[in-house]
Amino acid sequence: MKSLANQLITWHAKSGRHHLPWQKSKDPYAVWVSEIMLQQTQVATVIDYYQRFMKKFPTIKALANADEEEVMRLWSGLGYYRRARFLHEGAQMIMHDMQGIFPSDFEMMMKIPGIGRSTAGAIAAFSFNQRKAILDGNVKRIFARYFLITEWTGLPNIEKKLWAYAESLLPKKAIAIYTQALMDLGATVCNKKPLCPLCPLKKTCVAFLKNKVHAVPLPRPKKNIPTQSIYMVIIKNYEEVLLEKRPHQGIWGGLWSLPQYENKTINTGNWVKKKFGFDAVMIKKNLHITTTFTHFKLNITYSILETKSQRSTQPYTWIPLEDLEGAALPAVIRKILLKLK
Repeated sequence: MKSLANQLITWHAKSGRHHLPWQKSKDPYAVWVSEIMLQQTQVATVIDYYQRFMKKFPTIKALANADEEEVMRLWSGLGYYRRARFLHEGAQMIMHDMQGIFPSDFEMMMKIPGIGRSTAGAIAAFSFNQRKAILDGNVKRIFARYFLITEWTGLPNIEKKLWAYAESLLPKKAIAIYTQALMDLGATVCNKKPLCPLCPLKKTCVAFLKNKVHAVPLPRPKKNIPTQSIYMVIIKNYEEVLLEKRPHQGIWGGLWSLPQYENKTINTGNWVKKKFGFDAVMIKKNLHITTTFTHFKLNITYSILETKSQRSTQPYTWIPLEDLEGAALPAVIRKILLKLK
């Protein structure tokens, strides 16, 4: 019987994905950008972002020389914004410390911000034809079913076991095709709603043979997600709104957001007068919206005020409502502001 790798390579020729935009090049920069974008994000969502990003920043040098605001604006809506900052910082590191050349050495790759073992493995396989393993969420799910691993795959000892499987299954040839085949199988067949009749591995998949495909992998153990509350103001001046630049640390780092205050009992009008030096009239108050992050929920209470003044200094700026689509805003803040239009 063919090895698992050879079965996947054969399957990929007919059933794999061959026309994704980042597959057109072995350029490690292009592969790097795509792999970072694909972390935590579906392919269908990534495609447009990837094409816009590569058109604006076609080279490592172009990205390194870009203004961070520009990078964040192109990333706006894709989420997990730390990834964008890592790409920007990584491009600058490559230009300053690596002579502007993306390294082919595996250990050097992992010194670049945001590149871990699996991402480095993908870049090494696709761009440099190196026999390196990957172990993203899709691959974990495949191996958990194929080998019937009945514990949560995020446990350190289970992850160690999965890496051992990943290393042992690497083919001696066609590493790039095998790596893409693994990704494609996890995304299109062995996904959360598996299509087992279409799977090339069903004859040897332990979970399939024991009718336990839907029982593995085990979900992350449930724990109560804490809820945080913040208070914000929308300050309008005709068709413009006042926004503040978020600090790099914490949620929405480096993005534009609404001015925020800490105490829900505060007199909002007085707070605006003291902070910005102008009077503002309350239009609506105590509106609510909730958004969910990986580890917590965020309740946002906000009020809408209007002013005839427009004084502001960094880290604040006025942005026209008609320019919101192109601004580097968190998705939930854009959603709030678009209601004003």
